[in-house]
Amino acid sequence: MIDRSDTTLDTAKAHQPLHDKLPAVLLHGMFIIMLGLVAVALPFVILLYGARPPSGGLIWDFSMGLGFGALALAALQFAMTGRLRWITHPFGADIVYLFHRYLSWGAVVLMLGHFGLLYLFHQPALGVLNPLEARWELTAGRVALVCFVALIVSSEFRKRLSLRHEWWRSLHLGLALLGMSAAIAHILGVGNLTDTPAKRVLWLGVTLGFMAVVFYTHVLRPWQQARRPWRVVANTAERGGVHTLELTPEGPGLQRWKPGQFAWLKIDRSPYSLIEHPFTISNAPEKGPNVAFSIKPLGDHTQQLIKTPIGAKAYVDGPYGAFSIDRMADAQGFIMIAGGVGITPILSNLHALQARNDQRPILLFFGNPSWEEASFREELEQMRRKLDLTLIHVIENPPEGWTSETGKIDRNVLLRHLAADTRQWPHLICGPAPMLNALRADLKDIGVSARHIEYEIFELV
Repeated sequence: MIDRSDTTLDTAKAHQPLHDKLPAVLLHGMFIIMLGLVAVALPFVILLYGARPPSGGLIWDFSMGLGFGALALAALQFAMTGRLRWITHPFGADIVYLFHRYLSWGAVVLMLGHFGLLYLFHQPALGVLNPLEARWELTAGRVALVCFVALIVSSEFRKRLSLRHEWWRSLHLGLALLGMSAAIAHILGVGNLTDTPAKRVLWLGVTLGFMAVVFYTHVLRPWQQARRPWRVVANTAERGGVHTLELTPEGPGLQRWKPGQFAWLKIDRSPYSLIEHPFTISNAPEKGPNVAFSIKPLGDHTQQLIKTPIGAKAYVDGPYGAFSIDRMADAQGFIMIAGGVGITPILSNLHALQARNDQRPILLFFGNPSWEEASFREELEQMRRKLDLTLIHVIENPPEGWTSETGKIDRNVLLRHLAADTRQWPHLICGPAPMLNALRADLKDIGVSARHIEYEIFELV
């Protein structure tokens, strides 16, 4: 069982919170953004270096530029989805994954533009479209285009296509590898922009870079995880169908773990398996080295996880994320808003505040469909006695005699409870996407600036 008693507070005194310094985080983030811009611009700089290839006209040159821009964006996707902490640290892995989604759309639009302009204005350069008759390097380009379009379609419409997450992930990886390999083969096969040593070094670097990220993500990191297994020591049923799994490390525990972060979890599977899901770590670092994941059964995989037996072997890849009070060391107080199982990162941050005897004021809005589905409500009530915590339950279908807030958390509910001097406090929100979108608009409407709104994206894919 997870120890949620005061006995953990003594050991917590030795824990030093890993507060992130805002200037350093901003500089780190700016450096990553600049590095990405350089990566996109570098192919054009090298391709234009020295003797320029003969121009085929404005449309031809523009089409070539679209193609190389598309390849640069496609190569960046492997770094953005590789869970490289030096990339995710300033922004949070959820934001990086969201940005990856939009950049993927951008890459495909550029690819379609590249092909479309050639098809409309330079069709002879495309040769025949039949892959059995076309030159191999041109067919490779078309294979790449089909793969990347299929990536977008299968990702955006995964639920409508009834693709289970593990099937989608295998398909996603396979299409990405095939598409990137075909794109590089297309560039090298066409050969009209690989005629100098600098240009050949460029394409060699792109190839080796994407291969290195794939090797690290799918070979080296699972090998490291295999040397640091975890063991399930408790499976506790909570309200609302949630189950809390407690894991103990059989080796080094999590490093540089902050409250509110999440990790990717595999249970009773090979560390090389693609079947894994991200879950918030619902306890605080002060209550480590064990970690707890509070899971609500929302699909086939989570339905299996809540039945996990004691003693099952697990692998944990983390921690990731920036939804942490340790990024807000100078805050005068906190506004926290949770919907359903979105309470888990909030709970982790509250555990940390309690373990540190932090008495800054906290207002927590907790929305649920019904009173019985309000997970951890007893635990939150106990925290009120040890923290300066104001807890506002908002129930859509309240029980008879209910006197607190009803319906959904919205602008009116917020205005009834938030004093004017709280607008400068951090506002931490976690819940389903519709809730996040609505609340961000409501908070801005009542005078909370975007820089004071922190949120955890409920679904990464």
